[in-house]
Amino acid sequence: MFGNLTEKLDKALHVLKGHGSITEINVAETLKEVRRALLDADVNYKIAKEFTKKVKEKAIGQNVLTTLQPGQLMIKIVKDELAELMGGNSSGINLSGNPSIILLSGLQGSGKTTFSGKLAKFLRDKKSMKPFLIACDIYRPAAIEQLNIIGSQLGVEVYSEPESKDPVLIAKSGISEASSKGCNLVIIDTAGRLAVDKAMMEEISNIHKAVKPHETLFVVDSMTGQDAVNTAKAFNDTLNFDGVILTKLDGDTRGGAAISIKSVVNKPIKFIGTGEKMEAIDIFYPDRMADRILGMGDVISLVERAQEQFDEKEARKIQRKIAKNRFGFDDFFKQIQQIKKMGNMKDLAGMIPGAGKFLKGVDIDDDAFKYIEAIIQSMTPNERSNPSIINHSRKKRISTGSGTSLDEVNKLMKQFNQMSKMMKMMQGKKGAQMMEMMKNMPN
Repeated sequence: MFGNLTEKLDKALHVLKGHGSITEINVAETLKEVRRALLDADVNYKIAKEFTKKVKEKAIGQNVLTTLQPGQLMIKIVKDELAELMGGNSSGINLSGNPSIILLSGLQGSGKTTFSGKLAKFLRDKKSMKPFLIACDIYRPAAIEQLNIIGSQLGVEVYSEPESKDPVLIAKSGISEASSKGCNLVIIDTAGRLAVDKAMMEEISNIHKAVKPHETLFVVDSMTGQDAVNTAKAFNDTLNFDGVILTKLDGDTRGGAAISIKSVVNKPIKFIGTGEKMEAIDIFYPDRMADRILGMGDVISLVERAQEQFDEKEARKIQRKIAKNRFGFDDFFKQIQQIKKMGNMKDLAGMIPGAGKFLKGVDIDDDAFKYIEAIIQSMTPNERSNPSIINHSRKKRISTGSGTSLDEVNKLMKQFNQMSKMMKMMQGKKGAQMMEMMKNMPN
């Protein structure tokens, strides 16, 4: 996420991080490089120029050059201004209706249909809503089928009228159907085009007037950069939408849309899509995103995701096993499944401060645990429970059964033994303190 921008900003701020004396001259030069980095990320020139101007004014106002830690203070100013540019605070979603109606708009290919499912799952899991999806894209081939497949996977009902050519009537009939079935959340997936055109705008406007949604969201592909911002403006002029959804932030995005869109349309980014899976959706926090853009990671989001998968009962069970030297590969396998539920590996790595610098150019596969799972699943139940019995001949059998090399099996065994020793050392007072700290983390 924002790999190139992070790297260029890091280079621009290098001098101010304490690698040399800080003067008015190199502050000016640094801000010039910051502006260039933003422009390379496809941020609008006017916005980039205004941004660096504000940073300079705040730096002068806070007497950055005369403070004890000028570099750190300067970087904090850049971070705070970046967060402010992206909206300052996170923005909630209006769920006041019964049913609450959410209308999704955007161009074709922006990810509206997929995001309909993600949002339905997110609000069902986090807010205990009962969602209902309505398919109003009557033009794109297989759009209705795609939504039906997503609904089926999630166990969410989908309303469609494949023969109808009137999306307004489909939307109204769908809302009536949702109400009759006791659903308190309706998400309407609408049609898009490859570019903004009059017919599409009239259609989405007619749906909007007819259903009076509680929340109108504009879905945009973040990889389209400045074009995304221009499209957002066109849609906002017609719909006066409530917020923006940025999709495909897991791709090689330059970041221009995330940074510019709020100041252009004056509407908050509410959610981001970070992958293809239905779980790959996050609330947008401008301050956390600013941290990530500046290579500082996002530990809060990482802890929140861990907490969602943290099963206290299971953790105490494992704790007892560790204390008795009974922690086995079956327990390890369960831990891997919990980590996988936290999101894609590349996104998780980006939340670790400084990781981006070390992982530059490294492709972190979402199937990073694939060979480990294959090895564990090739063990017998007795071997998984008692790893100490795994001798050379057993390793050879496990290697053949899992389609991995003997070296890979040996490597996993070594890592498992090291991890078991470390977990044993963390038992007792320190372990209890860590568990207590995890439980008391702010939600």
